[in-house]
Amino acid sequence: MKNKLWLLQVLLGLILLGSCQEEKKRIVLTEKEPSAFNEAIREQYFKTLDSASFFIQQMDTANSLTINQDLFRKSRKWYKRAEPLLMAYDYENYLSMNAPNLIKVEIDDYTDVKLRKPKSYQVLEEMLFGGDAISNIDLNNVIMYLKARIPYIRKNHIIIRQSDRHHLKMIRDAIVNIATKGITGFDSPMLSNSLQEAIENYRSLKSVLYAYEMAFQDPTLFNDWMKEIQSSIEALDAGDFDTFSRYHFIKDHTNKQLKLVNRTAQDWHIELNTSRPLNPLAENLFAKDFFNLKRFSLPGSPPMSLSRVALGRTLFNDPSLSEDGVMNCATCHIREKAFTDGNAKAIGNNGQPLQRNSPTLSYSVYQTTFFYDGRGDDLETQIVSVANNENEFHLDLNTMEERVKANTNYHVQFDSLYTDGVTNRNVRNAIATYIRSLAPFDSKFDRNMQGKEDSLTEQEVLGFNLFMGKAACATCHFPPTFNGTVPPRYIETEFENLGVPKNANFEHPILDDDLGQYFPYKVDEKKHFFKTSTVRNANLTAPYMHNGVYTTLDEVVQFYNVGGGQGMGLDVPYQTLPPDSLNLSDHESKAIIAFMKSLTDREFEHTD
Repeated sequence: MKNKLWLLQVLLGLILLGSCQEEKKRIVLTEKEPSAFNEAIREQYFKTLDSASFFIQQMDTANSLTINQDLFRKSRKWYKRAEPLLMAYDYENYLSMNAPNLIKVEIDDYTDVKLRKPKSYQVLEEMLFGGDAISNIDLNNVIMYLKARIPYIRKNHIIIRQSDRHHLKMIRDAIVNIATKGITGFDSPMLSNSLQEAIENYRSLKSVLYAYEMAFQDPTLFNDWMKEIQSSIEALDAGDFDTFSRYHFIKDHTNKQLKLVNRTAQDWHIELNTSRPLNPLAENLFAKDFFNLKRFSLPGSPPMSLSRVALGRTLFNDPSLSEDGVMNCATCHIREKAFTDGNAKAIGNNGQPLQRNSPTLSYSVYQTTFFYDGRGDDLETQIVSVANNENEFHLDLNTMEERVKANTNYHVQFDSLYTDGVTNRNVRNAIATYIRSLAPFDSKFDRNMQGKEDSLTEQEVLGFNLFMGKAACATCHFPPTFNGTVPPRYIETEFENLGVPKNANFEHPILDDDLGQYFPYKVDEKKHFFKTSTVRNANLTAPYMHNGVYTTLDEVVQFYNVGGGQGMGLDVPYQTLPPDSLNLSDHESKAIIAFMKSLTDREFEHTD
């Protein structure tokens, strides 16, 4: 009996010793660079790239279509595992490998215009699965590009000196990218294989987290990650592209993962970089603090304050800033209409229509270019254009400054809020600060996503899921702003050619003659391109499109449902909207409209 008791004590001691040794193995991370896990992560990256390349290398125009399709699927699967790392550490190659099948126009000046035809996985997918006859020359060009490009990316990788915070940011960006682009069909236009490809993204994140297992000071946090990723994979694997609930996935998984990122940062004793467009501490995709507002302001701008917003609001509504003392910003951007004016085209100071519709200023802060043709780089520059336009304010900046200086009340406020008092720069900053405040993220939809309410109807949830899936709206109107600023970096705003007509007759449409981005460089491939605006508060911003051609949301949805201008039979050579019908039923169209109406901010909810 004593021998047995002694043996039991020895075994318990060994177990406790093993447990202590296990605790001793845990690695305490520091801000020191590079990360101790770079080699393991690099090897994972190499494996994914080598596997993607292996199947691409076997593709050939001499193969049957079926064989090439099979090889494409296998290569694409491994590319998707590489994608989170490629996106984080080789962004330009990520854009190249992931590019949509659209000609890219690069313009430096009138004499330097470059047209680049993409040779990406998306292009290859459309060739192999689009159903049209394939040009062996074109197919071979894309295959040969990828055959050379993937090994090039591997050889020239830069996963060498990354710190642990870089890897955690990579995980966070991948989570945001999956929710905002990955599950929408953005880069799987033919196969709609987005859910399965999102699974491969998560498997890559899982491998990275496994490399860090012993760095988790709290083992339960690592286990929470593993359970959450497995749960996400199971939800995606059980879903069908057309019926998958993106609403519940983002609410139940994406937001939970953002919380896990913050817990991990605390556990690893690291701070994520706060100088990027996204706030690394935000734990909800639809929270007001999801974006880092400072990164959407001019460098050196004073911080936003209630006093500066109030001053900007007063200036916004002040007609003395225009030559004739009648027009102000609110003339074309009426608050009750979500800062539009209700006209098909804005009305100038002479009472005549201007060139285009007045866009909403709601959430315009989260754009990187301004005006429908993108000629403004920031809000302050946009204000300059309005001031100088002979059909709008028609007032030079120096005169504007003098008029503000002549107002005693303004003088006192500027002296208290700006170190150099009244200057035209500060006047513009104050107005821009007010405009930057017009993004509350407090619509019915936001409040539900934030967990503050459970009030969305089944129709509204269905509408969001259609918007993000079958209807392909979110492939251009990216959440959470639902405009054209592209996740996960939010540093570029997209422009699209939809083939918008000048009349609302679906049977006999006439293409609008506004050439958009064609000017000033007169590049044919830019004809009829316009900035993708937000659909937030769309219930109040009629009429719609750059020319105000459609007066109802029903017409807008019908336009997209028929495939835009090309779908109606118009000659639109560079249309970016697929010309095929979306095949939305009347029930589905109404659901999408119901969802868009749920994006009406609280202050406008009872406005009609």
